[in-house]
Amino acid sequence: MFSEAKVFGLDFNVDVSNVRFRAVQWIVSEAILGLCLLINYLHPKYYKYAFRICMGIVILDFLLNVIWLPIGVSQTYGFQSADFVFTNFENETGGASNTWAWMLCFFATAGVQVGFDASAHVAEETKNASVTAAKGLIYSAIACTLMAAPIILIFLFCTPDLDVLFSFDAPQPFVQIYALALGKRAHCVMTALSVLSTLASSIVSIVAASRLVYAIARDGVLPFSGWISKVSPKTNQPTNAITFIGIVSAILLCSILPSALAFQSLVSISGVPTVSAWGLISFGRFFLSKQTAFKPKLSLGVFSKPFQLISFLWNTYLAGILFSPQEFPVTAQNLNYAPIIMGIVTMFALCAYFIIPEERWLKLKSNVLGIEENSDTDSSQHSSSQS
Repeated sequence: MFSEAKVFGLDFNVDVSNVRFRAVQWIVSEAILGLCLLINYLHPKYYKYAFRICMGIVILDFLLNVIWLPIGVSQTYGFQSADFVFTNFENETGGASNTWAWMLCFFATAGVQVGFDASAHVAEETKNASVTAAKGLIYSAIACTLMAAPIILIFLFCTPDLDVLFSFDAPQPFVQIYALALGKRAHCVMTALSVLSTLASSIVSIVAASRLVYAIARDGVLPFSGWISKVSPKTNQPTNAITFIGIVSAILLCSILPSALAFQSLVSISGVPTVSAWGLISFGRFFLSKQTAFKPKLSLGVFSKPFQLISFLWNTYLAGILFSPQEFPVTAQNLNYAPIIMGIVTMFALCAYFIIPEERWLKLKSNVLGIEENSDTDSSQHSSSQS
């Protein structure tokens, strides 16, 4: 939204180094967070309509980027050549090696995979969860791939000349690309739709995140687990988990105020636990677990081991990038705190593993296994009550 100030030449400072602009960013961000949380408090019979609207907005955003943006580019500055898209290489990192530039190119595609696991977090609210959740994971991964591949190619073909691209100075340069391709007036539609699409994604993300937090709190792992794991008797939803996510998110957004680097570091660090956990799970399944120890109702069969190895190698690669310095030379201002925080968390985890009695871990494991055994029958009743 703030990038429109650059497009229309407004006298409004959108430089992230300006404390007043960061204050405006913080206020707007907190307001948007509050709106997303309020929608998640809706009763399931009403929320399903909000969910469908969110999905419709995201799909419309995708379709207009695939259809309208290329039409606009063809009538203005024109497409990039196939040589530029498939064979041209430009190292614009500002001094890093070509090898590192290539690694960053592959890393840039990692965002496609984030979020496909959301169907597993809401498994207990589905019928026949052990099969439905697994299918959801597979279908989500396929959908992400099928939608990401064409959109990446289209964006590359629709990229303006590199000199023009690097001259953009808005907080979100894509707004200026829309303005260049579609015109000052028409591009406002795409900008508004992009904002709504991001809002819709946030609303849906809170659903998955709240169910994950609820499941962890139910096992007594988090502080205040007793309160977080309570379910609303009116909506049968983990409203306290949603509130907890809202409180933590609101606190994290306050990091915008002291400096843009602080918030950027937090956003960067947030991806480390995700890819590290995926890599560790794949490592354990491939190297430590016996195939006969797990008998899922829906399995990849002979393809399980190859995909476990691929997942381990890919997520290890992503974690390596996230742990690396973001800028060279490394200073106190641009220090990447991800490996430091990950090291601290790992030490706490090891201490918990060796200090907490084995009986406590076995009790938690028994509770989880008991919940999994009853999930198929309970989820059917839960889904019926929601509908």
